[in-house]
Amino acid sequence: MAGTVRRDAKALVAMRCLITGVSGQAGSYLAEHLLTLDHEVYGMVRRNTSFIPEKSFVAGILANPKFHLCKGDICDPYSLERLFEEIKPHHCYHAAAQSDVGESWRYPLATVDATAKGALHVLEVIRHTAPSCKFVHFSSSEIFGMVRETPQNEHTPFYPRSPYGVCKAFAHYMTVNYRESYDLFACNAILFNMESPRRGANFVTQKIAQGVARIKQELEDGKTPTPLALGNLTARRDWNDARVSVQAVVKMLQLEAPDDFVIGSGRTHSVSDFVNMAFEAAGIEDWMEHVVTDPQFIRPAEVPLLTADPRKAIKHLGYDPQQDFRSLVYEMVEAAMKAKHELLWS
Repeated sequence: MAGTVRRDAKALVAMRCLITGVSGQAGSYLAEHLLTLDHEVYGMVRRNTSFIPEKSFVAGILANPKFHLCKGDICDPYSLERLFEEIKPHHCYHAAAQSDVGESWRYPLATVDATAKGALHVLEVIRHTAPSCKFVHFSSSEIFGMVRETPQNEHTPFYPRSPYGVCKAFAHYMTVNYRESYDLFACNAILFNMESPRRGANFVTQKIAQGVARIKQELEDGKTPTPLALGNLTARRDWNDARVSVQAVVKMLQLEAPDDFVIGSGRTHSVSDFVNMAFEAAGIEDWMEHVVTDPQFIRPAEVPLLTADPRKAIKHLGYDPQQDFRSLVYEMVEAAMKAKHELLWS
């Protein structure tokens, strides 16, 4: 059962926090937030990658003496074991995964290795090496898939509709199983779509933002814009500010007992709503002139609707789901246009 967020001085003691997947959207915002709380933050990135810290999302915190980059691989439990023995973290935030739904159809085995087995590897290392380390798995609303009820809460049955969703369901249940079997402080943050200017270019929201920025530039240059190709425009999602979501996740590890929480706004918008606001942000009228539906972007098994029921998080975490969807869309488009402009004049 959920407890309450501890408000005493003990809850404010600096912790050693390990973040897997620190170079991504969620991981980088999480690292920044933990540093504001005066925690020691260790951000794990994969070995043998082309990762360039100075050009990444963590560039702004590299100079912070409490931030440390470290190498590891969730697909290699031995590297994780060495990392845990060196750092001895108090908290572990498991954000690393192959998180692209579309890519999971193209590379299902790689998705299993990273998204499903990766979480299990971390849990096993904690069980054997650091059983007192508090763990939270960044779960996903994709576990609900073809939803059995709306909105979705912590007890809604799972019906994942993609290899990614299936892998997240596996990792979710493994987290519960290890919590109940080995008395670990292990939690699931069931995160509905997280968005920001740091969203990956392969996700539909960033694809829209960058596509609008491109079309805006082409119009200004007097060119005939290339249409923005998208998939299902009627799909509805509960889109949230990633920065707000990760702050709720941090509060989960301040509870007296581990538990699982749905983190989302409780409001949905269609892909076409997002497109409309994105073109509006760029000052372009009649978005339908610039968008085409491409069958290659239609999922083999569609998920038409996802809506969070965040009442448990509101009650136990003090989570505030009130977020300005329009402002978030505008911010993403403005960031994409700024990046486009800087690229042209660099």
